[in-house]
Amino acid sequence: MGIVVKQSVKNTVATYLGFAIGAVNVLFLYTQFLSPEYFGLISYILSTANILMPLMAFGVHNTIIKFYSSFRSKQSQNSFLLLMLLLPFAIIIPFGFIGWLCFNEIALWLSADNVIVTDYVWLIYVAAISFAYFEVFYAWSRVQFQSVFGNFMKEVFHRLCITVLLVLLHFGYLSVDGLIYSIVGVYVLRMVIMKGYAYSLRFPSFKFTKLTNTVSIIKYTSLIILAGSVANIILEIDKFMINRYVPIEQVAYYSVAIYIATVVGVPARAMHQIVSPITAKLLNEKNKQELVVLYKKSSLNLFIVCGFVFLLIVLNINQLYVMIDDRYANGLLVVFVVGFSKLMEALLGNNNAILFNSDYYRMVLFLGVVLVVLAVFLNMYFIPNFGINGAAFATFIAFLIYNVAKIGFVHKVFKMWPFSANTVKVLVLLLISLGAFYFWDFKWHPIVNIALKTALFAVFYGGIVYAMKLSEDINRIIHRLLR
Repeated sequence: MGIVVKQSVKNTVATYLGFAIGAVNVLFLYTQFLSPEYFGLISYILSTANILMPLMAFGVHNTIIKFYSSFRSKQSQNSFLLLMLLLPFAIIIPFGFIGWLCFNEIALWLSADNVIVTDYVWLIYVAAISFAYFEVFYAWSRVQFQSVFGNFMKEVFHRLCITVLLVLLHFGYLSVDGLIYSIVGVYVLRMVIMKGYAYSLRFPSFKFTKLTNTVSIIKYTSLIILAGSVANIILEIDKFMINRYVPIEQVAYYSVAIYIATVVGVPARAMHQIVSPITAKLLNEKNKQELVVLYKKSSLNLFIVCGFVFLLIVLNINQLYVMIDDRYANGLLVVFVVGFSKLMEALLGNNNAILFNSDYYRMVLFLGVVLVVLAVFLNMYFIPNFGINGAAFATFIAFLIYNVAKIGFVHKVFKMWPFSANTVKVLVLLLISLGAFYFWDFKWHPIVNIALKTALFAVFYGGIVYAMKLSEDINRIIHRLLR
């Protein structure tokens, strides 16, 4: 776990830095400098692009992780990477041609309930391509076991640029129209920078030799398109469907709540960047013993850290919403429900990496399709009846079924669980912490209240985790910090 812990810590720090900057953007700058309609419009554009991203990438970002370590010679690796660079064009070009021919019909359908969307529909296509190739170049660097710079670009760079753009908007140097175009431009720039870094690690060779397993590669990348990004797609589908049933400003309220809730999953995102290629390597080497160790450790470590973050949010959420526009408090229940879904997902550890990089990836595809279909139907029922809270309920139910199915399938096939006795101890600690700190209220400024409660809880929670030695890896990190 050495390289995992080292890069996971760096990735977690970078990710939380990005989320801190993003929190300023989402919770304060967007809500103060933009009307909910335009904030909802930007969220809708980026969410729809994220839904299309796996299709535009043609699953290549997951295929690189699975197959790269199976090639031994430099030439075969070069040929494989060249194939990965070209495959997305098989989707991007025809998709763009169809969009050009049917632009008016597509724009009319997407903007049927909110006309404000019409003029910006084409930006969805540009943003989707930028997202797709960023993930391709990021995977390119991750298989070289270099995930830190890419994670910085993924989590920090664009949010920092957007902060600057929002400040320029506030002082009148940028129009709202210019802001929307500039935000998409930032994602294009991010893709270009990531490309340069990936090529600095390993420059592509344009000399192609035939690969012995090309059919297997094409089959995998075709089937993994949806499954590889299903968790992200579900949250974006919510925003897409909210636009179909309720006014677009509700997308803004939901986006703020989702942003807060997804902070719970940040450690999992950070660890996944380095755990995924290592899991693929262990599977290719058929190293079952190390795989079991990685499975249990990743699950326990993520449950401890994500549980800590979840409680930080739950304990301070009321004070946080005091500082935000009152209209956005409609998403309070969304934070609890989706945040808890993210905590359950953390319990899976590197479960996704095991399934995506094993010979059973077809089951992930099946489960992913079932999840998306289930989420769509649940949203169709819950959103008209319960608004944005209904979208959160739909997400929770869909994720619960999906995660239980994945844990059960890995146990059936690989005969291993991610849980241990310490998992139960952490669960008890979380419940005790919730009971001990939730009802503490201070009567000072919200920032002071949040800082004080956070400090007290961190000492209590961290002290017990350290004293009980619940995790060797976390104890080692705490010990270094104490020294």
